[in-house]
Amino acid sequence: MKKVIKLSTFILAALTLLTFSAKAQDREGFRLSVGPEFGLPIGDFGDAYDWSVGGSVQAEYPILNNDLYVTLNAGFNNFFAKDINGISGKDLQLLPVKAGLKYFPVGNFYVQGEAGVSFLTNKDDIGATKSATFVYAPQVGYQFGLGGKSYLDAGIRFQGNSKFTDNGSSNNFLGLRVAYGFGL
Repeated sequence: MKKVIKLSTFILAALTLLTFSAKAQDREGFRLSVGPEFGLPIGDFGDAYDWSVGGSVQAEYPILNNDLYVTLNAGFNNFFAKDINGISGKDLQLLPVKAGLKYFPVGNFYVQGEAGVSFLTNKDDIGATKSATFVYAPQVGYQFGLGGKSYLDAGIRFQGNSKFTDNGSSNNFLGLRVAYGFGL
């Protein structure tokens, strides 16, 4: 866990330094981004699952000087079950749908917060008692301009999901999203 925190701190510091020398790309108007996501379960969630892979689509609409955007994000995450005592569990599959705000305080560096619902696609396979859970996801990231209205969006987030079972615990992970984005 200490390595993850150190790596996250280093990446955040590097992205912050880049913001002071970067020129903001064209961020006007409605934008879409699509890309892969990777996750590392933490806490009790990490006891049953190793890592995750998935993808998401995000829409963004500016509401204040092209620095503050309303976001809508939908995706898919597959968490790979660990082998415990030679017994392989079932993978966990989520469809998170979130809405939130994305703010660019300096250059292309952003902070983002989203909340919504995660739908369990294989509730019966994993023995969950709930079909959907509350999800929230604070994130920091950087957008690298690729020319015109195209950009590469790299973000690190903490994502928290409420309990999948009545007597369970919250299900949190650290996530990385790298997406190709474009303006419309």
